[in-house]
Amino acid sequence: MLRVVLTQLFLFSLPFLGYAVWLYVNKKAQTSENWRNGPLIWMVIGGFALAISGMVLLATFEVPPEGKLYQPSEFRDGVFIPGRYE
Repeated sequence: MLRVVLTQLFLFSLPFLGYAVWLYVNKKAQTSENWRNGPLIWMVIGGFALAISGMVLLATFEVPPEGKLYQPSEFRDGVFIPGRYE
């Protein structure tokens, strides 16, 4: 689960990192006004688009173990049994 969360955070932060690199390369990073007047809404939209596409790709290409069926989580005799492959 941590891998999925870290992947989503990384994908969301890519537009911001790209903008920071662009400011540094163009030597405009000396003032914080470039961040305030920057394309913040477009970076947020781009970050969400990358994160959502990452979720779709992870769900599409994650392969279950060969020859096993997924058993969903359940409550049995008052005890929670997590989902598993059997």
